[in-house]
Formats: sequence, structure tokens, C-alpha cells
Amino acid sequence: MNEAEAAVLIALLHARPRKMSWSAIASEVALRGSATALWDECFPPTLEGVNDLDGHLARAWESLEAWRSEDFRLLTVLDRKYPSRLREIHQVPPILFVRGQLRDDEVAVSVVGSRRASDRGRAVAARIAEGLVDRGIAVLSGLAEGIDAAAHTATLKAGGRPIGVIGTGINRSYPASNRALQAEVAKCGAVVSQFWPGAPPQKHSFPMRNATMSGLGRASVVVEAGEHSGARIQARLAVEHGRPVILTDMVVGATTWARDLLARPGVYLANSTAELMDLVDQLTRTAAGIDDWSNVLPDLVDH
Repeated sequence: MNEAEAAVLIALLHARPRKMSWSAIASEVALRGSATALWDECFPPTLEGVNDLDGHLARAWESLEAWRSEDFRLLTVLDRKYPSRLREIHQVPPILFVRGQLRDDEVAVSVVGSRRASDRGRAVAARIAEGLVDRGIAVLSGLAEGIDAAAHTATLKAGGRPIGVIGTGINRSYPASNRALQAEVAKCGAVVSQFWPGAPPQKHSFPMRNATMSGLGRASVVVEAGEHSGARIQARLAVEHGRPVILTDMVVGATTWARDLLARPGVYLANSTAELMDLVDQLTRTAAGIDDWSNVLPDLVDH
């Protein structure tokens, strides 16, 4: 990591020149290949040199110094080890805090759903996670209660690689009851956050987390969800990202949004775990080089 560029990027995120969003800053920095170039455009140098009248750069360096003693690492959108799949989405996070090992070349599939999951929903999530582990596929989820926790727990039990993408800072656990699970996920896979290390849970942070989950994965599986579930947001974002979405018969039978989404290209219905895993096999086997999934599996399932 180029610390000087990282410090300037952090300062830009605090300053938010021109009221730019974080993803807009990330895109502009990536386009230039330099955070410093964007900083100098927004804050032209003074006669004394770099313009840091508000102290954002100084505070950014202080943050980097403090984070050196932490057990996580920082990736910026300028780093070579930043996940390449995330660079493809509009909501690209400018920074990632990672505890554990995040592998850019691994195949991962999201397993998501309701926090208030039924016993059947949790059992189905566990079976799907086991099936993914059997295929050497990492299991992405959000470390929430319900479907997320069931998927992560089953992945760990089966000896697979869990990846938890959280909606808080890397030094927080939400809910607190999943603190031990989050530690195990980091130990055996990775925990990823795009927020400041101490950031508390906020309403707007969870849709941002869902966008990152979609971007990291090859596909998103929605096991069970309500009409206003965060899983609904992830499914729609995945369609936007050109990532396949697999909906179980449970979520399609229970929600209007899922039935409506089935009309979109790249969205598939699975009536059983076996059918769902067949879909995963097809999608992951043909993934290389495919950007438009709308015609990949036209006959595999009947919408």
C-alpha cells in the first residue's frame, strides 16, 4: 500500500469536496490513478505547498498510524490487492478494512435472507452453504441474525471459507450476539468492512454493505426474505451489477418483489436445494469471461 496515497484518499473521504459521495470519490481516484491528483484539483496547492487548511490530511496520517497496531489491514481502490470484481460496480467502496484473508481469485457466492428466518429457512441456508463448501466455493453473507448466521455457521462446520461483509466498522459486531461467530469467520476466512473501524450500525450502511456483497460474489442466493428485507435490496443490486440471482421457492411464494424480479434477465427460481446447486454449478462453470448472464441458462429452470 502506498501510504501517502492512502492518507490523501482518507482525507478526501473526510473532506468530501464538491459534496461527492464516497463511491464518486473512489471512481474519480481510480480514473486518475491517484488520490493526490484529485486532492490538488479540489484544493489547489498554496505557496507553502499542499493545501491542508482544514487539517484533513494531518488527521488522515494520524489514523494510519493508529491502525498500524490493529489486527486488520486497509485496502484502497488504488491497491493491486483490492478485489478486482468490486471495481466493476457503480458503488465501488474506496476503502476496505479486512480481518483475515480476502482472496481476489476465489469464487464466492452470497447466501442471504431474513433476520427473522424460519426453522426451514435456516436449515435450507445451511444445506446451501454445505453444498457450496463441497464445491470449493467461498460463502458470502452479512453476519446478521437468521439466514446469514445459519450460512456462516454451516460453512465453518463444513470446513469451508466464510466471508462476512458487515454493515458496521471492523471493530464492531452487530448484533453483539454474533461477536464470537464474527471472530471465527475472520479466523477461517475474512471479515470485510467499508466503514471507519469504529462506525456504529446505521440505516444507510446496510444497503451499502449489500452492494459490496453483490460485487464480491459470482451470484446471490436469496433463501427467505420479507417484502422489505435487505436481501431484496441485494437482489436488485445484483441485477444492476449483471450478477445472477437465485431465488428459492420460499421467497418467491412469500413476496411480490421476488415474483416481479423473476421477469428480469439473470434471475432464476430454484424449487429445491438440488436444483439450486445445479444452477450454481452451471453459473460458476461458465463464469469466465461472461458479462451478460441473461442468455446463459435460458432452459435450465422454468420461471
